[in-house]
Amino acid sequence: MFHDKNQMLYKDNKEKILAGILLTSGIVIGMSLTVLFMHREKKVNGEAVLESVKEMFLTDGPIEGSWIELYPVPLTRFSAETKVYYGGISRKENDQLIQYEFIADAYTGTILDIYKL
Repeated sequence: MFHDKNQMLYKDNKEKILAGILLTSGIVIGMSLTVLFMHREKKVNGEAVLESVKEMFLTDGPIEGSWIELYPVPLTRFSAETKVYYGGISRKENDQLIQYEFIADAYTGTILDIYKL
């Protein structure tokens, strides 16, 4: 009888230990996936980038028009690769319509280049 009772206790404890290991494993895997998804690089909204460029240009006068490609494209520069937004601003300077294009980093919103066309 004592032997049967120990076997039953061992079986119950074995199932509890297995359930605990499975539960802990599930929690660890779930937390790991959550951390991985949270630390993925998020892109800045293209419209917010355009608004920031427009603010820079408005300090020198009114803007006639503006645009931005809302889908980032890959850019490799100096062996570094990132995704960027291309956009443009047009305004009158000395009674002529002048166009500028810009390149902005899609992850930070940083303006990488602005050039006159």
